[in-house]
Amino acid sequence: MDSVFARHIRSVIREEAGETTMLQRHLELTKNYSLFLFGARGVGKSTLVKHTYNEENCLYINLLDAIEEDSFSRNPNELIDIVAALPEIITHIIIDEIQKVPKLLDIVHLLLETEKCGKYFILTGSSARKLKTAGVNLLAGRAFVYSLYPFTYRELKDKFDLDKVLQYGLLPGVFDFSTDKERQQFLQAYALTYLKEEIWAEHLVNKLDPFRRFLEVAAQCNGKIINYSNIARDVGVNDKTVKSYFSILEDTLLAVILNPYKNSFRKRFREAPKFYFFDVGVARSLARMLSVKPKPGTSYYGELFESFVIMECVKLASYYNTEFSFSYLMTGAGVEIDLVVERPGQPLLLIEIKSSGQIRSEHLAALQKMAMEIENCEAICLANEKRQKKIGDVMVYPWQSGIAKYFG
Repeated sequence: MDSVFARHIRSVIREEAGETTMLQRHLELTKNYSLFLFGARGVGKSTLVKHTYNEENCLYINLLDAIEEDSFSRNPNELIDIVAALPEIITHIIIDEIQKVPKLLDIVHLLLETEKCGKYFILTGSSARKLKTAGVNLLAGRAFVYSLYPFTYRELKDKFDLDKVLQYGLLPGVFDFSTDKERQQFLQAYALTYLKEEIWAEHLVNKLDPFRRFLEVAAQCNGKIINYSNIARDVGVNDKTVKSYFSILEDTLLAVILNPYKNSFRKRFREAPKFYFFDVGVARSLARMLSVKPKPGTSYYGELFESFVIMECVKLASYYNTEFSFSYLMTGAGVEIDLVVERPGQPLLLIEIKSSGQIRSEHLAALQKMAMEIENCEAICLANEKRQKKIGDVMVYPWQSGIAKYFG
């Protein structure tokens, strides 16, 4: 029987071969400097690289190939001999999933310091975590570092459907299927593949079962303030282990951690962070909620919409405004601002996110209150409105135009 999982594996193979249809991504890779490209499995790293660089000018090394991985693990110095034999027409050396053989980074570093090398190295990987754990540096500034995420709404253009995205997310693989059943099976297979290949095979955890349980509990808390003790109790591990699990999610680009905004003018802010999975479809799969269709007007729909909008802001800022930093704000009295954006040289940006299409003054009471207390700030609301409007001192934008204005 031709399973969705088997078809997904073939899709990954096609991607590695550069055969999948390429949507124009917002992330532009340099062609005149070495670089790291990090991103979770299945976000399109291989496809982006192979559409950026001319195949005739590239040597491609795929460390997902067991034979290649074994060969370079046994003898990393072989790369020196291979590079020495390359003709001048080969200007770029692409090494896919570099974290599989961390020792290769020392060789790459050595080659970059050799004037006769004259090559650029394009290194992709799902995480810098294993590289850091192995005690290697990221080439000491000799390579730019980029991150790639699932599609943005702007990359999809007329293929974008908000309700479908809130149901199944924005992983490129989701768009290979035409039925809801297939999309659900793909996301379930993705979660299993992640557990097996990303976590267990890379030895990022000592025991897989507690981490598997953690992923389900964490997914149920997506977009909420992290309570380490409660999660530790549900998973059956200690607080320290739970914190390390969240660190794994962040380092493998599976989640974004929002720390609470801190400012000396106010001492009663919450201290615990919030987190968001990198994709609402993956979060819903891990939480075993794929069979539940989000309905507009419900709190669940609102939570998914908030998570989606925040990740869109994070993705576009990563591509275009790399000095932006994100946090959230909640006072001890429960007054919360969904997103706080620090922008060098610009006013602090306070963002309230609403899935409603009819924003009124009472919806923005908390935002207006905080905007009056914080000096040099700008307060906006991103909502499902069709037209922008101004309520008091708060600009309300249709979420698409608001994100484009501030992050695009």
